[in-house]
Amino acid sequence: MKEAIMNQEKLAKLQAQVRIGGKGTARRKKKVVHRTATADDKKLQFSLKKLGVNNISGIEEVNMFTNQGTVIHFNNPKVQASLAANTFTITGHAETKQLTEMLPGILNQLGADSLTSLRRLAEALPKQGRQPTVNQRNRGRILTSSQTLSQSSTSDCL
Repeated sequence: MKEAIMNQEKLAKLQAQVRIGGKGTARRKKKVVHRTATADDKKLQFSLKKLGVNNISGIEEVNMFTNQGTVIHFNNPKVQASLAANTFTITGHAETKQLTEMLPGILNQLGADSLTSLRRLAEALPKQGRQPTVNQRNRGRILTSSQTLSQSSTSDCL
């Protein structure tokens, strides 16, 4: 009987050594090695090389406009394209910014959808209790060639 009790104690010790985690975790025979991001990048670059992408130089910034009114901004990206495969890649450090943060330099890139979201932002400013300045009022308006900034700012102040 004593031998059976001692054998059970030895078995319990051996079973405890097999666990990787603590009490209550499943026994695992081997540790799973997760993939790294560099391995994924290498596979992606290999696939792009098979498509025959070419580098496009001279692009200083890329802005992608989202439906939520934000802008995904790439500064000095690496741009590659394959017209035969209808594939464009943009790699680099991406920053997600609000449309209002990028406003002065981004006005010439705005399309019809972005202008409507810009108008919504301009309408939301007075509701927040802040009075917009003359420059903020003029950002939401498209000036014609006959209007100048000074003419529109004087009419807004009256």
